[in-house]
Amino acid sequence: MNKGILYIVLSGLMFLIVNVFVKTLGAGSDALLPGLQVYPVHEIVLFRSIISLIISYAIIKRKNLPVFGVNKKWLIIRGICGVTALTSFFYTLNHLPIAIAVTVQYLSPVFTVFFTYLFLKEKVTKKQWLFSLIALTGVFIIGISKYLSSNTKVSEIDPIWVGLGIFSALSAGVAYLAIIKCKETDSPINVVIYFPMVAFPIMLVLSFFEFVVPVGIEWFILLIIGVFTQFAQIFMTKALHYGPAATVMPFKYLGSIYALMVGMFIFGEFISFYAYLGITIVLIGILGNTMLKKAKKA
Repeated sequence: MNKGILYIVLSGLMFLIVNVFVKTLGAGSDALLPGLQVYPVHEIVLFRSIISLIISYAIIKRKNLPVFGVNKKWLIIRGICGVTALTSFFYTLNHLPIAIAVTVQYLSPVFTVFFTYLFLKEKVTKKQWLFSLIALTGVFIIGISKYLSSNTKVSEIDPIWVGLGIFSALSAGVAYLAIIKCKETDSPINVVIYFPMVAFPIMLVLSFFEFVVPVGIEWFILLIIGVFTQFAQIFMTKALHYGPAATVMPFKYLGSIYALMVGMFIFGEFISFYAYLGITIVLIGILGNTMLKKAKKA
């Protein structure tokens, strides 16, 4: 198997586990483990950044790499946008069905196409713009799905949180652009460490005003969130280093299918036909765009 594809699949599975635990702690869900405390998002990000900083620094020192990397401008942009994207995404996980939150966040490659056109002067075809519009149309359908369905048993989908998901995807799109910009200058671990370097001081200040002291198994869950997110980020960055994004990124979108199953069987989330339709249209738009990029580079 192509190394890039292997890394992106492993990254997706680790992110799925992280998303389940984040939703369990952040949304106060008893579906997975009853009796857990509810944690503010900034505290979850704080623990994640502490663990990531320790692991990243240890790897960098072992490899004798410069801690602050080479392409500092784009590494800082990657850190800021990565923190913004992840924090926003964690909020959407707490307020939307997991399948919806994950799918909307997958819009990031659509925004990456726009940003590479804007900053890297890469040519974007009319078909690529068309598929981008299709993906955005799918998100619009998801956003208004609660107004289209008369079924009161389906999970609530608030368009405000869908909007935050779009903002998260936009921020992630810039972060992916930064990863591409640093591909030739910096090691994947140098790219990854800029997330905790930016996140730690910000989340530490926010946690000063609102902090929940972990007890029992909650320490283990927070550790899993930090470690798995760290290696998911490393694997995702390695995937973009080992193979063209157009080749490896389609395998990332298996996460929508995983999230649908997890939402139904763990969290008891059931979405309407129109939400399913929106998810399908989003994935058609994203995959179509990715395939066009692959064909253009062939």
